Amino acid sequence: MLSLTGISRRYPGNIPVTALDGVNLTVEDGDFVSIVGSSGSGKSTLMHILGCLDRPDQGEYLLDGCSVSRASPAMRAQLRRDHIGFVFQDFQLIEGCTALENVELPLVFRGIPPQERRRMAMRALDAVGLSERMHHRPSELSGGQQQRVSIARACAGNPSLILADEPTGNLDEANTDAIMALLESLHREGHTLILITHDADVAARAGRRLRLENGRLISL
Repeated sequence: MLSLTGISRRYPGNIPVTALDGVNLTVEDGDFVSIVGSSGSGKSTLMHILGCLDRPDQGEYLLDGCSVSRASPAMRAQLRRDHIGFVFQDFQLIEGCTALENVELPLVFRGIPPQERRRMAMRALDAVGLSERMHHRPSELSGGQQQRVSIARACAGNPSLILADEPTGNLDEANTDAIMALLESLHREGHTLILITHDADVAARAGRRLRLENGRLISL
């Protein structure tokens, strides 16, 4: 699925910051991996590299056999579009669009015909229990429901990898449990997930747990 070998990322300045320092990581198809770390540990930088939003200064990143480290911006955009589904802490939904339209949007960029992408989006919303709310806009949905729409959007196109960045960070305990149960069900269905969180209890629900400390990845 993916492998990181010797990944380092440094930010220049009067006092240079090393966000990642020689990170090695292998994730196989169907894995559910959590990465926990405090603020400033390098979680966001690692997520940006995993999501093909940034490139490392050193090291090699392979995703489905493609070298992300050496890819052009256009190639990284294609990898994001075709291989990765994102789930964000703040949902990242478009208020002017219904839940169904939000889930359809990434499929538009993939060039999927309208009738087919509508069917795919409806199926994804049904899978997260929101068939009856598909024509509601985000402001008409609870926080937990909005995150379910975000998860449906992430998995509608059956991506190789789902990246969840603090997916429960804005949710109460009951909704956190529901969202984690949904992610666990996606894992059982064969999806590959990487979950980044600051919450040790949330991280513990993954099959494999790692910690980022001072830019280095440590197994738990």
